[in-house]
Amino acid sequence: MLKKSLSLIVVLSTLLWTAGCASNANSPSASSGEKGADASSPPKAITLAYSEGGSTMDPAEASDLTSDTLVLALYDQLVTYGKKSTDSGEVADTEAIKPMLAEKWDVSADNMTYTMHLRKDVKFQSGNPMTANSVLYSLERLKNSDSGSFLYGMSSIKTATAPDEHTVIITLSQPNHMFLQILSLYNFSIVDDVLVKEKGDGEYLKTHAAGSGPFKLEKWDPASEAVFNANASYWQGAPKLSKVTMKFTKEASNRVLLLDKGDVDMAIEIPAKDVSKLESNTDLKVQSNASNRILYFAMNNKVKPFNDPKVRQAISYAVPYEQLIDDVMYGQAKQMKSSVASNTPGYSDAGYSYKHDLTKAKQLLTEAGYPNGFSFDLTLGSGFQDWADDAVLIQAELAKIGVKMNVVNVARAQFLEQQREGNLTAYISKWTSFVNDPGYHLGFLMYSGGSSNYIHYANPEVDKLWEQAGKEQDGNKRKELYGKAQELINQDSPWAYLYEYNRVVGMGKDVTGYVYYPDEVIRFYSLNKE
Repeated sequence: MLKKSLSLIVVLSTLLWTAGCASNANSPSASSGEKGADASSPPKAITLAYSEGGSTMDPAEASDLTSDTLVLALYDQLVTYGKKSTDSGEVADTEAIKPMLAEKWDVSADNMTYTMHLRKDVKFQSGNPMTANSVLYSLERLKNSDSGSFLYGMSSIKTATAPDEHTVIITLSQPNHMFLQILSLYNFSIVDDVLVKEKGDGEYLKTHAAGSGPFKLEKWDPASEAVFNANASYWQGAPKLSKVTMKFTKEASNRVLLLDKGDVDMAIEIPAKDVSKLESNTDLKVQSNASNRILYFAMNNKVKPFNDPKVRQAISYAVPYEQLIDDVMYGQAKQMKSSVASNTPGYSDAGYSYKHDLTKAKQLLTEAGYPNGFSFDLTLGSGFQDWADDAVLIQAELAKIGVKMNVVNVARAQFLEQQREGNLTAYISKWTSFVNDPGYHLGFLMYSGGSSNYIHYANPEVDKLWEQAGKEQDGNKRKELYGKAQELINQDSPWAYLYEYNRVVGMGKDVTGYVYYPDEVIRFYSLNKE
C-alpha cells in the first residue's frame, strides 16, 4: 500500500516539487488540546477486535495497521491533525495542523525553514525528559530505516539542528506544502533517545516502547492480544480509559460475532454484508466514513490492447458500477469519479463521463480496431472477497462485448511481487493515501516517474501540471492545477475506477470519542466508555 522500496522512493522524492505553506506560523498553544480523565474517575476498560497482531512497535519501521495502532498508543509526534464534525461523525481535519510535542513553530518567508519550539513539560514513560536531541535522534532513525525512509524523503528535510534543548530547526531542500501533514504521521513519532542508547540496540524498539504517549504497554503477543494501561502522568492528562485490550481475531465473521454478542466493545474491518446485521443490534452503533481507500481496475498502458485509450475507455464503460456497489459492497462504498479520492481536498471529477453503457463500450472497441473483442489475463491477488466478486461481475459484462477476461488467481505475496515488477497486463488493486493531498496521491500513482505507477501511465501534460502544482505556493491555484491534471487523467482512463470504500467501525453504544483519520488508525486517547 504505502511502504515501497527505498530505491524507487528516492526517485520520487527528488521529483516531488511542492509548495510551502506559512499559515501555521502563529499556531495556537498545545495546551488547548484534549483534557484527560479526572483522577477520581472510576477505571474504564475497552476491548477491540483486530484482524492481525502486528509486526513491530518501532515507529520508523511500522507498516501495517496494527503496528501503526501500537505506535500511536505509545508515542507522540511534533504536530497532529485537528478535528471536525461531519454527518458521519468526528473526523480528522487534515488541513488544520495542531501543536503536539512542538507547542508552536515559525516558518521562514521562503517556506524552507521550520523552527519548532518544543514543550518543556514532556517526559517519556521512562521518566527521561523529551529534548531537541530526542527529535534529532528520531529523525535520523527514520531517515535510515527500511520501511519509513521514503516518508522522510517525501518530507524534503535537508537538515535538522538543535540550537538549544527545546528548539529544533528543520531546513527543507525545497518548499513542501505537505511537510506538516507528513510530520504528523506515526513514523515521525519522537523516541526516547537516552533509553534506546542505554539498551544499545535499535532492535529494542521492535518489542519495547520508548515513547511519551498516553498508554503504556503491559503485553503484546501478536498471536493473541496486546494490552495497554493508561499513562497516568501523560502530559496532556491521563486517558479516559484505564485499560485497552486489542484482541487479534483473523476471521472477519468471528470479529462480527464477538461484537454482536458484546464480547468486545469495538471491531474493525467489518465485511460490508454484515453492517446491516450490526446496525439492527440496539446495543451497538456503526460508524461508516468516506475514506481515502480506493479500488481500481488497472490496465498496463504499455501493453496491447491497453496502450490504446479507446480500449481503456471501453472497459470503463463496461463496468457495472451500481451492481458492484449494491451487490458486492452492500452500499458501503461509492463510485469513483477521479483517480483521487473524493474525500481529498482538491478532488475533481472534471472529465469523468463513465457509466455502465455496453453500447458505448462496443462502439469504442470498434473504433480502436477490435470489433470482435479480444482476450486478456486479469491477475487477482488473494485475500479480498470483494475483489473476487467484482472480477466475476466485470468478466460477465466484458463477455457481452466480445472481450474474454481470463482471471488468474495468485497468492497475495506473489501478486504484490508481480505488481511491483510492472509487467502485469491487468489487475485489481487498492490504495490508501495517508497524506490527504492530490500531490502525494498523484505523485505516487499517476506521475510518469511515480514509484507506484505500475501501469506505466504517462501523459506529459499531466506531469507538467503536477510539477507546476508542487511549486505553486497559492493553495487555490495549486488545487486548480491538480484539478486540470485529474481531468486529463479521467479522459485518458488509465484505470477503470471501481469504488471508494467506506471505513466501517462497529462499537458499543456506550463507546464515545472515535475519530476517523485518513490512515484509518484508531487513536485510543480520545476514546471513552460512558
